[in-house]
Amino acid sequence: MRADIKKKIPVNGIMQRIHVVSNDPSLPVLLFLHGGPGVVNRHDIITNHCDLLDTFTIATWDQRGTGGSYSGVKEDTLTIAQLVEDAKEVVNYLCEEFRKDKVFVIGGSWGSLLGIRLAYDYPEKVAAFVGFGQFVDGPKNEAISYQFTLDAAKAANDETAVKELESVGPPVNGMYKGGFDGMMKQRNLMMKYGGYSKSEDKRSYFESFVKPMVLSGEYSLGDFLGIVLGYKRVLKVMWPEVGSEDLTKYKNFNVPILVFDGKLDMNTPAELVEDWFKEIEAPEKELIWFENSGHNPMGDEPERFKKLLREKLSRYTA
Repeated sequence: MRADIKKKIPVNGIMQRIHVVSNDPSLPVLLFLHGGPGVVNRHDIITNHCDLLDTFTIATWDQRGTGGSYSGVKEDTLTIAQLVEDAKEVVNYLCEEFRKDKVFVIGGSWGSLLGIRLAYDYPEKVAAFVGFGQFVDGPKNEAISYQFTLDAAKAANDETAVKELESVGPPVNGMYKGGFDGMMKQRNLMMKYGGYSKSEDKRSYFESFVKPMVLSGEYSLGDFLGIVLGYKRVLKVMWPEVGSEDLTKYKNFNVPILVFDGKLDMNTPAELVEDWFKEIEAPEKELIWFENSGHNPMGDEPERFKKLLREKLSRYTA
């Protein structure tokens, strides 16, 4: 029996938007944790990756402070710890709603940080975690990403870009001069020079994020208002904590950890992932590289990504 649940549920005192779709509710639940923080992605998952419904019940969630979960959120609750608590409650809801002991969790970018913390703090109902665009160490992340972008701009004789980058960086403890605006200047130029994806149509923020959201039909007017008002607020409030976070202090996990990472990623640089992954301990762990992908291998190499996702997660019970 097909299920399509699109509603707000109470999560730690805030009504938060979920969209869960299933062709067979007996299938394992796969919860997607979006990036940012504050950058929703249910339009992408529901629109472009519904073929996963042959294997999973797909669950998406607008995190606290953005999209359909914008209203009523106080800035002092926008913390990593609070978002981990929220993720735990969403997992509990999914287990109860679909009569599961555990669910699978997948997270990209900021979602990979959130997922790692969830798997570390609350492993009981997580059957396995899959990370991509894997976050490791905020200060090192930003230093490497910034230098890549500056070198690329210099190699292209892009004097305007070089001046812009020099005016906002180099970052200190993951922070750029000008805060959010400084970071966005770096990110836009990093995307321009292929640090997000080698695909030409994914080299601008508008083409990669804004346009797909608008065209998807996934969001109500209220959701759009929450996106417009929320994403910048969430990023500004949370980035000092997120940008200084270091996941290398989390080493011992009680759930399987898989990382599907793009070799070309300079948003959360791939070069940081391997050393961290060697150090962690888990019941099972596996690092799979996507040679032709950047920050989002699920978008850059979708068929291989989803084939491997089905194969790898089929080993575990959820």
